[in-house]
Amino acid sequence: MTTTAEAPRRTLARPTPTGTAAAVVVLALLGAAIWAFSSLRLNIATFVDGAANAVDFAGRTLPLDFPPLGELLALCGQTLAIVVCATLLASLISVPVAVLAASNTALGGTSRFGARVIIVVARAIPDVVLAIVFFRMFGFGGLTGVLAMGLHSIGMIGKLYADAIEQIDEGPRTAIRAAGGTRLQQLVTGVPPQVLPSFVATSLHRLDINLRVSVVLGFVGVGGLGQAISDSLRTLDYQRGMALASVVFGLCVLVEVVSGAIRRGLLGVREERRGPLAAVRRRVQIPAPRRETAIVAERASSPRPISPPWTAGRVRRTGCWLVTALVVVASVWGADISLAQFQRAITDFGPTLALFWPPETGGILPELLAELLVTVQIALAATLIGAILALPVGALAANNVAPNPAVAKFFRGVVLAVRGVPELVLAIVFVVITGLGAVAGALALGVGSVGLLGKLVADSLEEVDRGKERALRATGASRLQVFFAATVPQAAPAFVAHVLYQLDTNLRSATLLGLVGAGGIGYYLLNASRVLEFGVVTTVLALTFAVVMLVELLALWLRRLVR
Repeated sequence: MTTTAEAPRRTLARPTPTGTAAAVVVLALLGAAIWAFSSLRLNIATFVDGAANAVDFAGRTLPLDFPPLGELLALCGQTLAIVVCATLLASLISVPVAVLAASNTALGGTSRFGARVIIVVARAIPDVVLAIVFFRMFGFGGLTGVLAMGLHSIGMIGKLYADAIEQIDEGPRTAIRAAGGTRLQQLVTGVPPQVLPSFVATSLHRLDINLRVSVVLGFVGVGGLGQAISDSLRTLDYQRGMALASVVFGLCVLVEVVSGAIRRGLLGVREERRGPLAAVRRRVQIPAPRRETAIVAERASSPRPISPPWTAGRVRRTGCWLVTALVVVASVWGADISLAQFQRAITDFGPTLALFWPPETGGILPELLAELLVTVQIALAATLIGAILALPVGALAANNVAPNPAVAKFFRGVVLAVRGVPELVLAIVFVVITGLGAVAGALALGVGSVGLLGKLVADSLEEVDRGKERALRATGASRLQVFFAATVPQAAPAFVAHVLYQLDTNLRSATLLGLVGAGGIGYYLLNASRVLEFGVVTTVLALTFAVVMLVELLALWLRRLVR
Protein backbone atom coordinates (compact mmCIF):
# COMPACT_ATOMS: atom_id res chain seq x y z
CA MET A 1 0.00 0.00 0.00
CA THR A 2 1.50 3.28 -1.02
CA THR A 3 0.94 6.63 0.58
CA THR A 4 1.36 10.03 -0.96
CA ALA A 5 2.86 12.89 0.98
CA GLU A 6 0.44 15.68 1.70
CA ALA A 7 1.20 19.03 0.18
CA PRO A 8 2.44 21.52 2.75
CA ARG A 9 -0.33 23.75 4.01
CA ARG A 10 -0.04 27.50 3.84
CA THR A 11 0.36 28.92 7.36
CA LEU A 12 0.10 32.57 6.38
CA ALA A 13 -2.72 34.21 4.49
CA ARG A 14 -2.01 35.07 0.87
CA PRO A 15 -1.21 38.79 0.55
CA THR A 16 -4.04 40.85 -0.91
CA PRO A 17 -3.65 43.99 -3.02
CA THR A 18 -5.35 46.15 -0.39
CA GLY A 19 -3.27 44.67 2.41
CA THR A 20 -0.07 45.22 0.46
CA ALA A 21 -1.11 48.79 -0.33
CA ALA A 22 -1.82 49.44 3.35
CA ALA A 23 1.57 48.05 4.36
CA VAL A 24 3.30 50.24 1.77
CA VAL A 25 1.46 53.34 3.00
CA VAL A 26 2.29 52.60 6.65
CA LEU A 27 5.97 52.11 5.76
CA ALA A 28 5.88 55.32 3.73
CA LEU A 29 4.45 57.22 6.72
CA LEU A 30 7.15 55.73 8.94
CA GLY A 31 9.83 56.78 6.45
CA ALA A 32 8.33 60.28 6.27
CA ALA A 33 8.36 60.53 10.07
CA ILE A 34 12.04 59.49 10.20
CA TRP A 35 12.81 62.01 7.45
CA ALA A 36 11.00 64.77 9.37
CA PHE A 37 12.83 63.83 12.58
CA SER A 38 16.16 64.09 10.77
CA SER A 39 15.29 67.29 8.89
CA LEU A 40 14.36 69.10 12.10
CA ARG A 41 17.76 68.17 13.59
CA LEU A 42 16.31 66.52 16.66
CA ASN A 43 19.32 64.99 18.39
CA ILE A 44 21.20 64.86 21.67
CA ALA A 45 23.16 67.98 20.77
CA THR A 46 19.89 69.94 20.83
CA PHE A 47 19.34 69.07 24.48
CA VAL A 48 22.99 69.63 25.41
CA ASP A 49 22.95 73.08 23.84
CA GLY A 50 19.69 73.90 25.60
CA ALA A 51 20.84 72.80 29.06
CA ALA A 52 22.14 76.26 29.93
CA ASN A 53 18.90 77.83 28.70
CA ALA A 54 16.92 75.41 30.86
CA VAL A 55 18.88 76.44 33.95
CA ASP A 56 18.43 80.11 33.10
CA PHE A 57 14.71 79.59 32.48
CA ALA A 58 14.30 77.86 35.85
CA GLY A 59 16.06 80.80 37.51
CA ARG A 60 13.67 83.27 35.88
CA THR A 61 10.63 81.12 36.68
CA LEU A 62 11.20 80.22 40.32
CA PRO A 63 9.78 81.08 42.72
CA LEU A 64 6.34 80.98 41.11
CA ASP A 65 4.28 84.13 41.48
CA PHE A 66 0.61 83.29 42.00
CA PRO A 67 -2.00 86.06 41.78
CA PRO A 68 -4.17 86.88 44.79
CA LEU A 69 -6.57 84.10 45.75
CA GLY A 70 -9.68 86.02 44.73
CA GLU A 71 -8.29 86.83 41.29
CA LEU A 72 -7.09 83.25 40.83
CA LEU A 73 -10.47 81.78 41.73
CA ALA A 74 -12.19 84.21 39.34
CA LEU A 75 -9.89 83.15 36.48
CA CYS A 76 -10.44 79.46 37.25
CA GLY A 77 -14.19 79.95 37.45
CA GLN A 78 -14.33 81.83 34.15
CA THR A 79 -12.22 79.19 32.39
CA LEU A 80 -14.28 76.28 33.70
CA ALA A 81 -17.53 78.08 32.85
CA ILE A 82 -16.44 78.64 29.24
CA VAL A 83 -15.25 75.04 28.89
CA VAL A 84 -18.45 73.55 30.36
CA CYS A 85 -20.69 75.74 28.16
CA ALA A 86 -18.67 74.88 25.04
CA THR A 87 -18.87 71.16 25.77
CA LEU A 88 -22.59 71.39 26.51
CA LEU A 89 -23.22 73.27 23.26
CA ALA A 90 -21.28 70.67 21.27
CA SER A 91 -23.07 67.78 22.99
CA LEU A 92 -26.52 69.21 22.30
CA ILE A 93 -25.79 69.91 18.63
CA SER A 94 -24.06 66.55 18.18
CA VAL A 95 -27.14 64.53 19.16
CA PRO A 96 -29.24 65.31 16.04
CA VAL A 97 -26.11 65.32 13.86
CA ALA A 98 -25.16 61.86 15.13
CA VAL A 99 -28.69 60.52 14.61
CA LEU A 100 -28.57 61.64 10.98
CA ALA A 101 -24.99 60.35 10.55
CA ALA A 102 -25.57 56.84 11.97
CA SER A 103 -26.43 54.25 9.34
CA ASN A 104 -29.25 52.70 11.40
CA THR A 105 -31.05 55.96 12.25
CA ALA A 106 -30.35 58.19 9.22
CA LEU A 107 -33.31 59.39 7.19
CA GLY A 108 -31.54 58.39 4.00
CA GLY A 109 -28.26 58.43 2.15
CA THR A 110 -28.36 62.17 1.53
CA SER A 111 -28.94 63.08 5.19
CA ARG A 112 -26.23 60.68 6.33
CA PHE A 113 -23.71 62.10 3.87
CA GLY A 114 -24.58 65.67 4.90
CA ALA A 115 -24.22 64.90 8.60
CA ARG A 116 -20.88 63.16 8.03
CA VAL A 117 -19.67 66.19 6.07
CA ILE A 118 -20.58 68.45 9.00
CA ILE A 119 -18.62 66.21 11.38
CA VAL A 120 -15.53 66.07 9.16
CA VAL A 121 -15.54 69.83 8.43
CA ALA A 122 -15.92 70.66 12.14
CA ARG A 123 -12.90 68.46 12.90
CA ALA A 124 -10.81 69.90 10.10
CA ILE A 125 -11.25 73.61 10.93
CA PRO A 126 -8.90 74.52 13.82
CA ASP A 127 -10.68 76.03 16.79
CA VAL A 128 -8.19 78.91 16.88
CA VAL A 129 -9.38 79.99 13.41
CA LEU A 130 -12.97 79.92 14.63
CA ALA A 131 -11.88 81.95 17.65
CA ILE A 132 -10.32 84.59 15.39
CA VAL A 133 -13.54 84.86 13.38
CA PHE A 134 -15.79 85.01 16.43
CA PHE A 135 -13.49 87.50 18.13
CA ARG A 136 -14.16 89.90 15.27
CA MET A 137 -17.88 89.31 15.71
CA PHE A 138 -18.26 89.27 19.50
CA GLY A 139 -15.08 90.88 20.85
CA PHE A 140 -13.57 89.94 24.20
CA GLY A 141 -15.57 87.61 26.40
CA GLY A 142 -16.57 84.06 26.99
CA LEU A 143 -18.92 83.81 24.02
CA THR A 144 -16.00 83.69 21.58
CA GLY A 145 -14.50 80.70 23.37
CA VAL A 146 -17.82 78.92 23.81
CA LEU A 147 -18.64 79.07 20.10
CA ALA A 148 -15.10 78.31 18.89
CA MET A 149 -14.56 75.27 21.13
CA GLY A 150 -18.19 74.18 20.89
CA LEU A 151 -18.44 74.11 17.11
CA HIS A 152 -15.04 72.47 16.70
CA SER A 153 -15.92 69.82 19.31
CA ILE A 154 -18.84 68.65 17.16
CA GLY A 155 -16.28 66.94 14.95
CA MET A 156 -15.19 64.58 17.72
CA ILE A 157 -18.38 64.28 19.78
CA GLY A 158 -20.65 63.84 16.75
CA LYS A 159 -18.45 61.09 15.33
CA LEU A 160 -18.29 59.13 18.59
CA TYR A 161 -22.02 59.63 19.20
CA ALA A 162 -22.78 58.25 15.72
CA ASP A 163 -20.48 55.27 16.30
CA ALA A 164 -22.28 54.53 19.58
CA ILE A 165 -25.70 54.67 17.89
CA GLU A 166 -24.56 52.29 15.16
CA GLN A 167 -23.50 49.73 17.78
CA ILE A 168 -26.82 49.50 19.65
CA ASP A 169 -28.94 46.36 19.90
CA GLU A 170 -31.77 46.67 17.40
CA GLY A 171 -34.04 44.37 19.45
CA PRO A 172 -35.90 47.13 21.38
CA ARG A 173 -36.50 49.18 18.23
CA THR A 174 -37.74 46.07 16.42
CA ALA A 175 -40.17 45.31 19.24
CA ILE A 176 -41.51 48.87 19.20
CA ARG A 177 -41.88 48.73 15.42
CA ALA A 178 -43.75 45.42 15.72
CA ALA A 179 -46.12 47.02 18.23
CA GLY A 180 -46.98 49.77 15.73
CA GLY A 181 -44.62 52.47 17.04
CA THR A 182 -43.66 55.34 14.77
CA ARG A 183 -40.10 56.03 13.67
CA LEU A 184 -39.82 58.80 16.27
CA GLN A 185 -41.08 56.51 19.03
CA GLN A 186 -38.56 53.86 18.02
CA LEU A 187 -35.79 56.44 18.18
CA VAL A 188 -36.78 58.08 21.48
CA THR A 189 -37.60 54.85 23.32
CA GLY A 190 -35.15 52.33 21.91
CA VAL A 191 -31.91 54.31 21.50
CA PRO A 192 -31.22 56.63 24.50
CA PRO A 193 -31.07 53.95 27.24
CA GLN A 194 -28.36 52.10 25.30
CA VAL A 195 -26.20 55.05 24.24
CA LEU A 196 -26.40 57.18 27.39
CA PRO A 197 -23.26 55.67 29.01
CA SER A 198 -21.22 56.26 25.87
CA PHE A 199 -22.62 59.79 25.41
CA VAL A 200 -21.74 60.81 28.97
CA ALA A 201 -18.25 59.33 28.74
CA THR A 202 -17.59 61.08 25.41
CA SER A 203 -18.78 64.47 26.67
CA LEU A 204 -16.67 64.24 29.82
CA HIS A 205 -13.62 63.27 27.77
CA ARG A 206 -14.17 66.25 25.50
CA LEU A 207 -14.53 68.48 28.57
CA ASP A 208 -11.00 67.49 29.56
CA ILE A 209 -9.69 68.25 26.05
CA ASN A 210 -11.43 71.64 25.89
CA LEU A 211 -9.87 72.67 29.18
CA ARG A 212 -6.42 72.31 27.64
CA VAL A 213 -7.56 73.98 24.40
CA SER A 214 -8.79 77.01 26.36
CA VAL A 215 -5.15 77.88 27.11
CA VAL A 216 -4.44 78.15 23.37
CA LEU A 217 -7.48 80.30 22.70
CA GLY A 218 -6.34 82.74 25.39
CA PHE A 219 -3.71 83.93 22.90
CA VAL A 220 -6.42 85.12 20.49
CA GLY A 221 -8.71 86.92 22.93
CA VAL A 222 -10.66 84.28 24.89
CA GLY A 223 -10.78 85.15 28.58
CA GLY A 224 -9.77 83.11 31.58
CA LEU A 225 -6.48 81.50 32.53
CA GLY A 226 -5.33 81.27 28.91
CA GLN A 227 -5.53 85.01 28.38
CA ALA A 228 -3.79 85.65 31.71
CA ILE A 229 -0.95 83.31 30.68
CA SER A 230 -0.70 85.07 27.31
CA ASP A 231 -0.49 88.50 28.95
CA SER A 232 2.21 87.29 31.38
CA LEU A 233 4.39 85.74 28.70
CA ARG A 234 4.01 88.76 26.44
CA THR A 235 5.60 90.89 29.18
CA LEU A 236 8.22 88.16 29.92
CA ASP A 237 6.78 87.63 33.40
CA TYR A 238 7.65 83.93 33.51
CA GLN A 239 7.07 83.63 37.24
CA ARG A 240 3.42 84.59 36.86
CA GLY A 241 2.98 82.75 33.55
CA MET A 242 4.35 79.43 34.82
CA ALA A 243 2.40 79.79 38.05
CA LEU A 244 -0.81 80.09 36.07
CA ALA A 245 0.30 77.18 33.87
CA SER A 246 0.72 75.03 36.99
CA VAL A 247 -2.84 75.99 37.97
CA VAL A 248 -4.06 74.78 34.57
CA PHE A 249 -2.20 71.52 35.13
CA GLY A 250 -3.90 71.08 38.51
CA LEU A 251 -7.30 71.83 36.98
CA CYS A 252 -6.73 69.30 34.19
CA VAL A 253 -5.83 66.56 36.65
CA LEU A 254 -8.74 67.52 38.92
CA VAL A 255 -11.22 67.50 36.03
CA GLU A 256 -9.90 64.11 34.89
CA VAL A 257 -10.43 62.61 38.35
CA VAL A 258 -13.77 64.30 39.00
CA SER A 259 -15.14 63.42 35.55
CA GLY A 260 -14.37 59.76 36.21
CA ALA A 261 -16.21 59.94 39.53
CA ILE A 262 -19.16 61.74 37.89
CA ARG A 263 -19.32 59.14 35.14
CA ARG A 264 -19.44 56.31 37.67
CA GLY A 265 -21.97 58.19 39.80
CA LEU A 266 -24.30 59.06 36.92
CA LEU A 267 -24.22 55.70 35.23
CA GLY A 268 -23.22 53.18 37.85
CA VAL A 269 -20.86 50.25 37.28
CA ARG A 270 -23.58 48.03 35.85
CA GLU A 271 -24.57 50.45 33.10
CA GLU A 272 -20.96 51.17 32.14
CA ARG A 273 -20.01 47.55 31.73
CA ARG A 274 -22.98 46.25 29.83
CA GLY A 275 -26.11 47.36 28.08
CA PRO A 276 -29.59 47.26 29.63
CA LEU A 277 -30.44 43.95 27.91
CA ALA A 278 -27.23 42.10 28.76
CA ALA A 279 -28.73 40.28 31.74
CA VAL A 280 -31.65 39.05 29.65
CA ARG A 281 -29.30 37.78 26.94
CA ARG A 282 -27.27 35.82 29.45
CA ARG A 283 -30.35 34.08 30.85
CA VAL A 284 -32.13 33.58 27.54
CA GLN A 285 -29.74 32.16 24.94
CA ILE A 286 -31.99 32.30 21.88
CA PRO A 287 -31.58 33.59 18.32
CA ALA A 288 -31.73 37.36 17.81
CA PRO A 289 -35.02 37.43 15.80
CA ARG A 290 -36.92 36.02 18.80
CA ARG A 291 -35.04 37.94 21.48
CA GLU A 292 -37.54 40.75 21.89
CA THR A 293 -40.36 38.19 22.28
CA ALA A 294 -38.46 36.49 25.10
CA ILE A 295 -37.87 39.85 26.80
CA VAL A 296 -41.56 40.70 26.71
CA ALA A 297 -42.44 37.25 28.04
CA GLU A 298 -39.93 37.51 30.87
CA ARG A 299 -41.24 40.91 31.92
CA ALA A 300 -44.81 39.65 31.79
CA SER A 301 -44.00 36.62 33.97
CA SER A 302 -42.19 38.70 36.60
CA PRO A 303 -43.96 42.06 36.84
CA ARG A 304 -41.95 44.87 38.40
CA PRO A 305 -43.09 48.10 40.05
CA ILE A 306 -43.52 51.05 37.72
CA SER A 307 -41.09 53.14 39.80
CA PRO A 308 -37.84 51.42 40.87
CA PRO A 309 -36.99 51.50 44.58
CA TRP A 310 -34.80 54.24 46.01
CA THR A 311 -31.67 52.22 46.58
CA ALA A 312 -28.34 53.76 47.56
CA GLY A 313 -27.20 53.57 43.95
CA ARG A 314 -30.27 55.40 42.68
CA VAL A 315 -29.92 58.11 45.34
CA ARG A 316 -26.25 58.56 44.37
CA ARG A 317 -27.06 58.82 40.67
CA THR A 318 -29.89 61.28 41.26
CA GLY A 319 -27.60 63.42 43.40
CA CYS A 320 -24.95 63.43 40.68
CA TRP A 321 -27.51 64.46 38.06
CA LEU A 322 -28.65 67.35 40.27
CA VAL A 323 -25.08 68.49 40.89
CA THR A 324 -24.39 68.30 37.15
CA ALA A 325 -27.44 70.44 36.43
CA LEU A 326 -26.31 73.03 38.99
CA VAL A 327 -22.81 73.11 37.46
CA VAL A 328 -24.29 73.73 34.02
CA VAL A 329 -26.52 76.57 35.28
CA ALA A 330 -23.59 78.15 37.13
CA SER A 331 -21.40 77.83 34.05
CA VAL A 332 -23.92 79.55 31.78
CA TRP A 333 -24.01 82.40 34.28
CA GLY A 334 -20.25 82.50 34.80
CA ALA A 335 -19.35 82.46 31.10
CA ASP A 336 -20.76 86.01 30.82
CA ILE A 337 -22.86 85.36 27.72
CA SER A 338 -25.09 88.29 26.81
CA LEU A 339 -27.85 88.67 24.26
CA ALA A 340 -26.44 92.07 23.30
CA GLN A 341 -23.40 90.35 21.83
CA PHE A 342 -25.63 88.14 19.71
CA GLN A 343 -27.60 91.12 18.44
CA ARG A 344 -24.43 93.01 17.53
CA ALA A 345 -22.99 89.94 15.84
CA ILE A 346 -26.11 89.42 13.72
CA THR A 347 -25.88 93.03 12.55
CA ASP A 348 -22.17 92.76 11.73
CA PHE A 349 -22.25 89.20 10.37
CA GLY A 350 -22.05 90.09 6.69
CA PRO A 351 -19.37 92.79 6.99
CA THR A 352 -17.30 90.56 9.28
CA LEU A 353 -17.28 87.63 6.87
CA ALA A 354 -16.42 90.03 4.00
CA LEU A 355 -13.16 90.81 5.82
CA PHE A 356 -12.00 87.22 5.30
CA TRP A 357 -12.67 87.13 1.55
CA PRO A 358 -11.00 86.82 -0.86
CA PRO A 359 -8.09 84.73 0.39
CA GLU A 360 -4.58 86.09 -0.03
CA THR A 361 -2.93 84.35 -2.98
CA GLY A 362 -0.23 86.86 -3.81
CA GLY A 363 3.47 86.78 -3.03
CA ILE A 364 2.95 85.28 0.43
CA LEU A 365 1.56 81.96 -0.86
CA PRO A 366 4.97 80.28 -1.49
CA GLU A 367 6.07 81.28 2.01
CA LEU A 368 2.89 79.85 3.52
CA LEU A 369 3.36 76.59 1.61
CA ALA A 370 6.91 76.30 2.96
CA GLU A 371 5.66 76.85 6.52
CA LEU A 372 2.86 74.34 5.95
CA LEU A 373 5.52 71.75 5.09
CA VAL A 374 7.27 72.59 8.38
CA THR A 375 3.97 72.07 10.20
CA VAL A 376 3.61 68.62 8.60
CA GLN A 377 7.19 67.80 9.59
CA ILE A 378 6.47 68.80 13.18
CA ALA A 379 3.38 66.55 13.28
CA LEU A 380 5.22 63.56 11.78
CA ALA A 381 8.27 63.90 14.04
CA ALA A 382 6.10 64.42 17.12
CA THR A 383 4.02 61.33 16.33
CA LEU A 384 7.19 59.26 15.97
CA ILE A 385 8.52 60.55 19.31
CA GLY A 386 5.17 59.96 20.98
CA ALA A 387 4.88 56.41 19.62
CA ILE A 388 8.38 55.47 20.77
CA LEU A 389 7.78 56.86 24.27
CA ALA A 390 4.17 55.68 24.61
CA LEU A 391 4.89 52.03 23.81
CA PRO A 392 6.90 51.24 26.98
CA VAL A 393 4.86 53.61 29.15
CA GLY A 394 1.55 52.22 27.92
CA ALA A 395 2.76 48.63 28.24
CA LEU A 396 3.82 49.15 31.86
CA ALA A 397 0.47 50.85 32.56
CA ALA A 398 -1.48 47.76 31.40
CA ASN A 399 -2.46 45.38 34.21
CA ASN A 400 -1.79 42.25 32.12
CA VAL A 401 1.72 43.40 31.15
CA ALA A 402 3.09 45.24 34.20
CA PRO A 403 5.08 43.13 36.70
CA ASN A 404 2.60 43.98 39.47
CA PRO A 405 -0.44 46.23 40.06
CA ALA A 406 1.68 48.87 41.82
CA VAL A 407 3.77 49.39 38.67
CA ALA A 408 0.65 49.60 36.49
CA LYS A 409 -0.89 52.14 38.84
CA PHE A 410 2.29 54.23 38.87
CA PHE A 411 2.50 54.43 35.09
CA ARG A 412 -1.22 55.17 34.85
CA GLY A 413 -0.42 58.13 37.08
CA VAL A 414 2.42 59.14 34.75
CA VAL A 415 0.03 59.05 31.77
CA LEU A 416 -2.52 61.11 33.70
CA ALA A 417 0.12 63.66 34.70
CA VAL A 418 1.36 64.10 31.12
CA ARG A 419 -2.21 64.46 29.85
CA GLY A 420 -2.76 67.23 32.38
CA VAL A 421 -0.07 69.48 30.87
CA PRO A 422 -1.41 71.47 27.88
CA GLU A 423 0.78 71.16 24.78
CA LEU A 424 0.98 74.94 24.58
CA VAL A 425 2.63 75.10 28.00
CA LEU A 426 5.12 72.44 26.91
CA ALA A 427 5.77 74.44 23.74
CA ILE A 428 6.50 77.58 25.77
CA VAL A 429 9.00 75.69 27.91
CA PHE A 430 10.76 74.13 24.93
CA VAL A 431 10.80 77.46 23.05
CA VAL A 432 12.71 79.01 25.95
CA ILE A 433 15.07 76.02 26.16
CA THR A 434 15.73 75.28 22.47
CA GLY A 435 14.80 78.64 20.95
CA LEU A 436 12.13 79.61 18.46
CA GLY A 437 11.39 77.14 15.70
CA ALA A 438 10.07 73.73 14.78
CA VAL A 439 12.27 71.82 17.25
CA ALA A 440 10.31 73.20 20.19
CA GLY A 441 6.99 72.31 18.54
CA ALA A 442 8.03 68.74 17.73
CA LEU A 443 9.37 68.11 21.25
CA ALA A 444 6.29 69.62 22.89
CA LEU A 445 3.85 67.59 20.79
CA GLY A 446 5.98 64.45 21.12
CA VAL A 447 6.00 64.59 24.91
CA GLY A 448 2.34 65.60 25.00
CA SER A 449 1.41 62.64 22.80
CA VAL A 450 2.51 60.25 25.54
CA GLY A 451 -0.56 61.21 27.58
CA LEU A 452 -3.23 60.17 25.08
CA LEU A 453 -1.28 57.57 23.15
CA GLY A 454 0.02 55.91 26.32
CA LYS A 455 -3.53 55.57 27.64
CA LEU A 456 -4.79 54.13 24.35
CA VAL A 457 -1.91 51.64 24.22
CA ALA A 458 -2.57 50.51 27.78
CA ASP A 459 -6.29 50.10 27.11
CA SER A 460 -5.63 48.12 23.91
CA LEU A 461 -3.23 45.76 25.68
CA GLU A 462 -5.73 45.15 28.49
CA GLU A 463 -8.52 44.35 26.01
CA VAL A 464 -6.71 41.45 24.27
CA ASP A 465 -7.90 37.87 24.60
CA ARG A 466 -6.34 36.65 27.87
CA GLY A 467 -6.87 33.02 26.85
CA LYS A 468 -3.95 33.11 24.43
CA GLU A 469 -1.74 34.59 27.11
CA ARG A 470 -2.70 31.86 29.59
CA ALA A 471 -2.13 29.14 26.99
CA LEU A 472 1.42 30.30 26.32
CA ARG A 473 2.10 30.77 30.02
CA ALA A 474 0.96 27.20 30.63
CA THR A 475 3.66 25.92 28.24
CA GLY A 476 6.34 27.56 30.36
CA ALA A 477 6.79 30.75 28.30
CA SER A 478 8.36 33.69 30.08
CA ARG A 479 6.59 36.99 30.61
CA LEU A 480 8.54 38.56 27.76
CA GLN A 481 7.70 35.71 25.39
CA VAL A 482 4.00 35.93 26.25
CA PHE A 483 4.09 39.68 25.62
CA PHE A 484 5.66 39.48 22.15
CA ALA A 485 3.97 36.24 21.01
CA ALA A 486 0.40 36.73 22.31
CA THR A 487 -0.24 40.27 23.56
CA VAL A 488 1.46 42.44 20.94
CA PRO A 489 0.07 40.66 17.83
CA GLN A 490 -3.48 41.09 19.10
CA ALA A 491 -3.04 44.77 20.01
CA ALA A 492 -1.04 45.71 16.89
CA PRO A 493 -4.03 46.71 14.69
CA ALA A 494 -5.41 48.92 17.43
CA PHE A 495 -1.98 50.47 17.96
CA VAL A 496 -1.71 51.38 14.27
CA ALA A 497 -5.16 52.99 14.41
CA HIS A 498 -4.20 54.93 17.56
CA VAL A 499 -0.99 56.24 15.98
CA LEU A 500 -2.93 57.40 12.92
CA TYR A 501 -5.42 59.19 15.19
CA GLN A 502 -2.51 60.81 17.04
CA LEU A 503 -1.00 61.98 13.73
CA ASP A 504 -4.32 63.55 12.80
CA THR A 505 -4.46 65.29 16.19
CA ASN A 506 -0.84 66.44 16.06
CA LEU A 507 -1.32 67.99 12.64
CA ARG A 508 -3.98 70.34 14.00
CA SER A 509 -2.06 70.95 17.23
CA ALA A 510 1.12 71.82 15.29
CA THR A 511 -0.79 74.68 13.71
CA LEU A 512 -1.79 76.00 17.12
CA LEU A 513 1.67 75.79 18.67
CA GLY A 514 2.95 78.26 16.10
CA LEU A 515 1.14 80.90 18.14
CA VAL A 516 3.99 80.87 20.67
CA GLY A 517 6.83 80.60 18.16
CA ALA A 518 7.05 76.81 17.99
CA GLY A 519 7.41 76.84 14.21
CA GLY A 520 5.05 76.19 11.36
CA ILE A 521 2.18 78.05 9.81
CA GLY A 522 0.52 79.00 13.10
CA TYR A 523 2.94 81.90 13.59
CA TYR A 524 1.71 83.48 10.35
CA LEU A 525 -1.87 82.85 11.42
CA LEU A 526 -1.41 84.79 14.67
CA ASN A 527 0.46 87.67 13.02
CA ALA A 528 -2.13 87.96 10.25
CA SER A 529 -4.94 88.21 12.79
CA ARG A 530 -3.09 90.87 14.78
CA VAL A 531 -2.36 93.10 11.79
CA LEU A 532 -5.87 92.55 10.41
CA GLU A 533 -4.74 90.68 7.26
CA PHE A 534 -7.78 88.41 7.29
CA GLY A 535 -7.22 87.25 3.72
CA VAL A 536 -4.07 85.53 4.96
CA VAL A 537 -6.13 83.91 7.74
CA THR A 538 -8.45 82.46 5.10
CA THR A 539 -5.51 81.17 3.05
CA VAL A 540 -3.98 79.51 6.12
CA LEU A 541 -7.36 77.95 6.89
CA ALA A 542 -7.72 76.59 3.35
CA LEU A 543 -4.22 75.10 3.32
CA THR A 544 -4.62 73.54 6.77
CA PHE A 545 -8.07 72.21 5.91
CA ALA A 546 -6.76 70.53 2.75
CA VAL A 547 -3.91 68.76 4.56
CA VAL A 548 -6.07 67.71 7.51
CA MET A 549 -8.71 66.30 5.15
CA LEU A 550 -6.04 64.36 3.27
CA VAL A 551 -4.70 62.83 6.48
CA GLU A 552 -8.24 62.18 7.72
CA LEU A 553 -9.20 60.24 4.58
CA LEU A 554 -5.92 58.33 4.58
CA ALA A 555 -6.31 57.41 8.25
CA LEU A 556 -9.93 56.35 7.69
CA TRP A 557 -8.90 54.05 4.85
CA LEU A 558 -6.06 52.51 6.83
CA ARG A 559 -8.16 52.04 9.98
CA ARG A 560 -10.72 50.05 7.99
CA LEU A 561 -7.98 47.75 6.69
CA VAL A 562 -6.22 47.09 9.99
CA ARG A 563 -9.36 46.30 12.01
